[in-house]
Amino acid sequence: MPLYDFRCAECGLFDASMPMSEVGPSTACPSCGQHAPRAITAPRLGRGASTAMRVHDATARTASDPGVVSGALPGGPRRSSRPVSTDPRHRLLPRP
Repeated sequence: MPLYDFRCAECGLFDASMPMSEVGPSTACPSCGQHAPRAITAPRLGRGASTAMRVHDATARTASDPGVVSGALPGGPRRSSRPVSTDPRHRLLPRP
């Protein structure tokens, strides 16, 4: 359900969660019960704490601040897992 902001003259700003079909230009303040008109605020479009948002932010950050490698990879040099052929005819094959 959407979250709407209302401003009470006595209590100040408060949030109210209600269906879009039931929201009006004003509502009663939960603290004092006075008429509180709806406040105009910026929309809350995303969930900043979600896992998807954190991954998106981390991915975007690598474009401007890439990690710098300062040494060799752990585990030493990597060896190919494929066996090397000793057949001289294989040297004549086209290479990709």
